[in-house]
Amino acid sequence: MAEIKTVEYLVDDEPQTTTEKVLTAKQILTNAGRDLDSYYLVQIEGNHKTSYQNSPDEEIHMHPKMKFISVYTGETPVS
Repeated sequence: MAEIKTVEYLVDDEPQTTTEKVLTAKQILTNAGRDLDSYYLVQIEGNHKTSYQNSPDEEIHMHPKMKFISVYTGETPVS
């Protein structure tokens, strides 16, 4: 029987884990507690950024120490 590996990754510098080999941007945001109507996901690899704003269902092959940020798209209140 194959051992299930847990992959640790970060969303907004908050540790997250999964045993799935592939997640979508939607799943990563949902697992991090973000509202799908107000956020989209960006993957950070060194100086390279990959936005999933227009492809929330794209499959992302998960690897340890991946870094993501959630970008807020909702309205900002004006004081």
